[in-house]
Amino acid sequence: MKLHLHLFAIILAGFMSFAHAEPESGAGNKPNLGIFADPIAQFAAPGEEAVGDLLLQAMSLMGVAYRFGGSSPETGLDCSGFIQYVFRKSLRVNLPRTSAEMARVGRVIDRDELAPGDLVFYNTRGFQYSHVGLYLGGNKFIHSPRTGKSVEVANMANSYWSQRFNGARRVNRGGSEWKEPVTARAANDRPSAEKNLAEKKVAGKTAVEKKSASKKVADKPVAEKKGKGSTRAERRKAAREQEARKQTTERKSSSRKKSEQTTRKKKKPD
Repeated sequence: MKLHLHLFAIILAGFMSFAHAEPESGAGNKPNLGIFADPIAQFAAPGEEAVGDLLLQAMSLMGVAYRFGGSSPETGLDCSGFIQYVFRKSLRVNLPRTSAEMARVGRVIDRDELAPGDLVFYNTRGFQYSHVGLYLGGNKFIHSPRTGKSVEVANMANSYWSQRFNGARRVNRGGSEWKEPVTARAANDRPSAEKNLAEKKVAGKTAVEKKSASKKVADKPVAEKKGKGSTRAERRKAAREQEARKQTTERKSSSRKKSEQTTRKKKKPD
């Protein structure tokens, strides 16, 4: 392991001597490399040797051209394609494809907690977590910056990167496949949870409405409950009264006719 780390430190020192600090304008801000110690020195404890492989894999891609949507060193790598490739090749960990998705996994850490192998995120395209790199240590990170550039090492203290820093994540390096943490799954399942909650509310509301309607029916006066029967009886009564009025009218009419006939007979001359 010591020999492994020693060789890595030599290779890394060689690469760092040619590294650039920023992908954008401001070429006058030269990266202050200073005394750049072995980036995995603090990870030399048993169980952390994998970080050395991770960083070696990343450094081996120095000079690979940037390509938007690229996920292979042969054709080019974009920022998230670079990170995904390095983790898959060195640790057999499958990270999400985009930088925004990568920002949703792993453990959130503060800038002063950064350790080699952590992911660092930046806002370079007008929205959060639009760029991702791999922290090396010594305030440096390696990334695939933009079109016209290639995989390089940058200085986090540079004003361009310092102003656009979005945060950092520490990815679980164990296992052969990345498993999304509970917090991320909970966020992804939120629409389903909200849907279930809405359905429960509707069901509860329907039950309350049914109960309220039943109570209103129970509280109605007896006369109202029998309203339909009362109307039928009233209709029968009205029909009888109408029939009686009709018969009375007919009798009166008949009597009037008889009276008129008698009167005409009396007036008729002998």
